[in-house]
Amino acid sequence: MKITRRSIIGLCSGLALLVVASCSSPNEPADTASTDGAAENTADAGEINLYSARHYDTDDALYNNFTEETGIEVNLIEGDADELIERIKSEGENSPADVLITVDVGRLWRAQEEGLLQPVSSETLEAAVPANLRDPQGEWFGLSKRARIIVYNKENVQPEELSTYEALAEPEWKGRVCIRSSENIYNQSLVASKIEGKGEQETENWVKGLVDNFARPPEGNDTAQIKAVAAGQCDVAIVNHYYVARLKKSDAAEDQEVAEQVGVFFPNQSADGTHVNISGGGVVTNAPNQENAVKFLEYLVTPEAQEIFANQANEYPVVTDMEPNPVVADFSDFKESELDVVSYGEKNPEAVKLMDRAGWK
Repeated sequence: MKITRRSIIGLCSGLALLVVASCSSPNEPADTASTDGAAENTADAGEINLYSARHYDTDDALYNNFTEETGIEVNLIEGDADELIERIKSEGENSPADVLITVDVGRLWRAQEEGLLQPVSSETLEAAVPANLRDPQGEWFGLSKRARIIVYNKENVQPEELSTYEALAEPEWKGRVCIRSSENIYNQSLVASKIEGKGEQETENWVKGLVDNFARPPEGNDTAQIKAVAAGQCDVAIVNHYYVARLKKSDAAEDQEVAEQVGVFFPNQSADGTHVNISGGGVVTNAPNQENAVKFLEYLVTPEAQEIFANQANEYPVVTDMEPNPVVADFSDFKESELDVVSYGEKNPEAVKLMDRAGWK
């Protein structure tokens, strides 16, 4: 099959969004190719309009397999999470969006606060997704997990020197820490989790100490932080685990060299556990294909789909009895935080203000 894919590239007047390849609604007939009678099955089964902030070509396997199994076509709109949320808001009751998927619970919480998601009652989703990784009202569900880890320069740091996120605020790490900006949702959610677990004052003291230890002003994505550690620009960085896995699995010699120069450490193992976030999704409030949308989310927690998240996207499966891919598994078994990820969204406004007060640019 061929996925109908469109990408948001900007905002026009009245918050209308330009879309590559088409200026029409994704509800219009899809330009698809199929074999063995799949076209007839598709016509019977209908479609879903997926608004996704996941920019991974590997996800095409998810959409293709779902269509092959159900006959339901996937019309894909890709964009930044905030752009997608604004698009759904501007489209209002006439929005064609059926499913919204983002790569951080903070964005899902934002969409929920805007009234853009509807509650879903699904025994399949509730059985597969742990309670702390989904909304209690069923407005969104975790689909994969991401661990926020510490990477370190093997020449300059011994793993015995590392312990917790909080310890990176100690004086011995002065000028040795790299991390991306405070505008990054991954960092906002990490800080929000600390506010939830330790309170605002203790968290602010930690963030101020962390900022004091920055080796350079925050810049770049998580891969840039890993490369900075490998190059000796800093000794440690806080990143999502799958960025390291991508480098290790890369065919590029320069990526392999970077991966060889850094080690992976899971912090807070003797405390509250390593911070874990999710990629997740929910059914949009005015979804025109609601039944198909629920079927799609239920498919994403099947063993087949969870293996794709693990093996191709280097994420941890959200379903507890599934294993990560061998590269990720080699990092280590680890204790993950049991905090309810809902708190990352609820504490996000406080986290953003706190990071600003602490001088985290």
